[in-house]
Amino acid sequence: MTNQELQKLVEIISLEIFHKAFLHEATFNNRLRTTGGRYLLKTSAIEINPAVFSLHGMEELDGVIRHELCHYHLHREGKGYKHRDADFRNLLKVSKAPRFCSMLIERKDKSEKKIHLYKCTFCGLDYKRKIKMNVEKYVCGKCSGRLQYVSEKS
Repeated sequence: MTNQELQKLVEIISLEIFHKAFLHEATFNNRLRTTGGRYLLKTSAIEINPAVFSLHGMEELDGVIRHELCHYHLHREGKGYKHRDADFRNLLKVSKAPRFCSMLIERKDKSEKKIHLYKCTFCGLDYKRKIKMNVEKYVCGKCSGRLQYVSEKS
């Protein structure tokens, strides 16, 4: 989908759902990472994350556009356009716009974290560390003995 097609889609959704014209610019923004879209207060433009369409399809894109249009129309009318405002929440319900979009990036599973194991060569004390450490620089906290790298656990 191109920026021109997105512009047309936003204008159509604005007229059909909100019965008001969208008079500003709607574009894709590749720099957006964790959000589906954003409404810019200064320019009244709407930017959409292209990953919304490529990962989740047209239905999710429609929802993100509706959400951003809620911000747009309420701000233009001087009403509460922020997420916590009652005007915004009511318009979300009326327009059937989602409050949040689907996940755009994968969350890292906590079980995938690596654990580095060290052992003191003198007293045998075990050390577990998330970050690999320099055994030439650090010594055992109990007996000041040398540390030895044992293994890495996932």
